[in-house]
Amino acid sequence: MKLFSFVILTFNEEIHLPRLLQSIQILDAPTFVLDSGSTDHTLEICEKQQVKTAFHPFENHPKQWDFALKTFNIKTPWVICLDADQQVSPELLLRLKNFDEQQFADVNGIYFNRKNYFKGRWIKHGGYYPFYLLKMFRREVGFSDLNENMDHRFIAPGKTAIWKDGYLNEENLKENQISFWIAKHNIYSGLVAGEEVERLQKLRQQTLKPKFGGTPDERTAWLKNIWWKLPRYWRPTLYFLYRLIFQLGFLDGKKGIIFHFLQGFWFRIIVDIKIDELLEKQAVESNITKQKKPNKPIIRFAASFLFLFALFYYFNLYYNGLMKPGGNYNTFLSQHFNYIQWLRNFLLNSSSAGLQLLGYQTKINDLSLLAVGHGKINLAYDCLGLGVMSFLTAFAITYPAKATIKRKLLVACIVIFQFLNILRFMLLALYWKGAGSSINHHTIFNLFIYTLILITLYYLIEKSTVKEALT
Repeated sequence: MKLFSFVILTFNEEIHLPRLLQSIQILDAPTFVLDSGSTDHTLEICEKQQVKTAFHPFENHPKQWDFALKTFNIKTPWVICLDADQQVSPELLLRLKNFDEQQFADVNGIYFNRKNYFKGRWIKHGGYYPFYLLKMFRREVGFSDLNENMDHRFIAPGKTAIWKDGYLNEENLKENQISFWIAKHNIYSGLVAGEEVERLQKLRQQTLKPKFGGTPDERTAWLKNIWWKLPRYWRPTLYFLYRLIFQLGFLDGKKGIIFHFLQGFWFRIIVDIKIDELLEKQAVESNITKQKKPNKPIIRFAASFLFLFALFYYFNLYYNGLMKPGGNYNTFLSQHFNYIQWLRNFLLNSSSAGLQLLGYQTKINDLSLLAVGHGKINLAYDCLGLGVMSFLTAFAITYPAKATIKRKLLVACIVIFQFLNILRFMLLALYWKGAGSSINHHTIFNLFIYTLILITLYYLIEKSTVKEALT
């Protein structure tokens, strides 16, 4: 008796399907293909390999899988659902050949580990490995989660198991042409945006219970809850930096960094743009848009913000002059209230500690950071970010919201900004060539920071509560 069957989705997969079928041929398991209108040789390959096929027009992956599971006459107790661009690795093949159902009598689903490839490069970092997918489940228990438009998954209520060495190799050869990748993800971004708008309007909920310490899919559901609460346009930047730096995505090389940028930033910012477009379209169709008119609250907000920004900015410049011997130097303030040096010491010590955690030796004094064997940077007044903090402080004070929200906004912005500043100092100490370099790192960093600030301001001011407060 056969223990499991394979179900595969296809659309013009003549480049991938033979590879997949070859990887499972030795198992001699019943195989079913649900096609969505291939115009190449996909169906001819299925006929030659005696694979049973059916047709269903494509709407999204969850509905396609749902149709396949309900249409095919699957008689085996277990089902394995695969994408056409995946292959069963020798390690997974061995597990399937030796599969003993008695050992999994109390298990309803099994997670496979995925190795994802982009342009021939294994994406090993950035959160892409290990990566577990529920691909094998009991036929009468598992089902396709229809509460997802794009990030499709199967659900098998009850106990599940994880095969950490049961690898699926996934490589879409069509994506070697970047135009294909962009066109494909442009379609996907619309599906994700539509789904997220429905979640904002409480029209769609997750099927799985979010749980950080649960199954891989429950953990994903928990992380998604956080993602949906993050401010749009900010979150792609934060996510890309998190993948590239904290999850070591930069170790995946040039192709890997391109992949992390496209998948972690480009795709997600397109989603955010489309979310705004959908919301604006719905507002117009519902006749709830309000005509924007110049008014006194907006003028008052702008005037207060500019006044406070100028006040803080020039006060810091003046106070910095009091800290330097000569001119307006004030000995008492310099010795007891030199917050400029306090900030410099904090940044120097934090940058030094970060480098030491990475295994580098460092030396610091009141003005400089030296990464032994690499380079040295001096933290001048311009490096401290007092201008940016003046900007953020002025905006937080004049921002039309409750005091608690203002405080949280100010603290969050300054903490994130100085974290990026510390990261900059660490990289400069390791790689910057100093005065002989043609790169003005101040200009590049300020451009990056002010871009993030403008994106944040756009998001905040576009929020309805702020619009109402300014009208």
